[in-house]
Amino acid sequence: MKNKLRNTIQFCAAAIVVLSAVNCASNKADSARKLIWSDEFNGKGLPDSLKWNYDVGGSGYGNSEAQFYTKDRLENARMENGNLVIEARKENWDNNKYTSARLLTKGKFSFQYGTIEVRAKLPKGRGTWPAIWMMSEKMKKWPDDGELDIMEHVGFNQGYIHASVHTKKYNHIKGTQKTDTLFVKDVSEKFHVYKADWTPEKIEVYIDDQKFFTYENKEKTYEAWPFDQPYFIILNLAVGGFWGGKEGIDDQIFPQKYYIDYVRVYQNK
Repeated sequence: MKNKLRNTIQFCAAAIVVLSAVNCASNKADSARKLIWSDEFNGKGLPDSLKWNYDVGGSGYGNSEAQFYTKDRLENARMENGNLVIEARKENWDNNKYTSARLLTKGKFSFQYGTIEVRAKLPKGRGTWPAIWMMSEKMKKWPDDGELDIMEHVGFNQGYIHASVHTKKYNHIKGTQKTDTLFVKDVSEKFHVYKADWTPEKIEVYIDDQKFFTYENKEKTYEAWPFDQPYFIILNLAVGGFWGGKEGIDDQIFPQKYYIDYVRVYQNK
């Protein structure tokens, strides 16, 4: 009995040592970066107006998109059960056949270099086109001032996640854009973390800590690397468009919901 008790005590002591070491390692890893902005979407109702603006309208936004982006409309953007829900609906609105929302931090928050993490579950179906991306706070001409696409998913190609950069020298208009793709089979069934690490030397994009895209600042020119300035965050769910609607829009899938659990931005200390 004494030996059994002694062994139990030794086991517990060993477990405490292991847990302490794990905690120390975790704290050490976190100490390298500082959380500078976040939205956990733990409220109810409309998104936090202190953090988010809206793009509004049905002008196609340069991509021939089919939706009208609304503002302050719960049916299209709301906090619910700890998530931001962006919902695309099949309904007539100002000469458009669909509604959705596009939220952005322009004028409220931007950052230069750091790590952005977005935990999200994507909509599903032909015609959907959700995205997580960033643009320059001082954008004067696209794509000269840069665009970083952390996540794009087109519903006709289920599970294929795309990350890209667009600059004056490298963009899809010229067919020179820098991009890569990772297949994740359950993007519409489970939440995944979409992350970009941005430094003066390179941009790296991950899904659940699996890196699949890297763009390096090799040329040291603004035409190739305009990413030395503050950028703001954009979350949107488009319907159709030159890419999202390339194989048409399946009207039977609507409404479709894009769930964002959190957005967090860190900078190195």
